[in-house]
Amino acid sequence: MRKETTTLDNLFSVLDIFEMLSCRYWLDGGWGVDALVGRQTRDHRDVDIDFDASRFDEVLDTLEAKGYAIDTDERPVRVELYCDSLGYLDIHPFVLNDDGTSKQANSEGGWYEFIPEHFGTAVLEGRTIPCISPLGQKVFHSGYEPRDVDIHDLELIDSLTEATPQQANIKQSKAV
Repeated sequence: MRKETTTLDNLFSVLDIFEMLSCRYWLDGGWGVDALVGRQTRDHRDVDIDFDASRFDEVLDTLEAKGYAIDTDERPVRVELYCDSLGYLDIHPFVLNDDGTSKQANSEGGWYEFIPEHFGTAVLEGRTIPCISPLGQKVFHSGYEPRDVDIHDLELIDSLTEATPQQANIKQSKAV
């Protein structure tokens, strides 16, 4: 039976891998929303990481050495991996530009393009984490029929966009 929930410890273990590699990354998805809020608000099936596409092979090799195996391969858009001890990990390679913008391949052969305001940091359990900003989360949660967990996340994001950055636990950064 597969591990269907990732814990805070699992999340931090994944972040440690990206930091050990000195690879530029941002936490995305449900855990990214929880980082913005500053606390875990729900169970999470996986960890979503957006990262520097130029490091793709190194990241994948390192994750496989840590026990992950590819579960779903939709390159160049995303790869979902699974590890018995850490659960599911969904990685999304981003092409980073010098001006702080970035882009991600889409499944139609084009690109999603992102502005510097889509990236920031937040603090979760005392740890500063690079993550997708509330504005970016709204963009990333669009274009598909939201599930119950997405509705939950969007409600939290809406509450953050009504708060000051200090109240919302976030700091703006660029994707460089």
